[in-house]
Amino acid sequence: MLKKNIKQKVYNFTAVFEPAKEGGYVVYIPALPGCATQGETFEEAEAMAKDAIEGYLKII
Repeated sequence: MLKKNIKQKVYNFTAVFEPAKEGGYVVYIPALPGCATQGETFEEAEAMAKDAIEGYLKII
């Protein structure tokens, strides 16, 4: 049986949360151009930001 060495990297990104006029929050990740999302609550926006970052990093 072959063992594969799997390396994991941990990255930290700054997320900017701005209240949206219609309610909820818009989130931008300045270090990742075009990476933005939104959520109805702060908690939802935070979860969506994590998902957006993961998705962004998978395509680059």
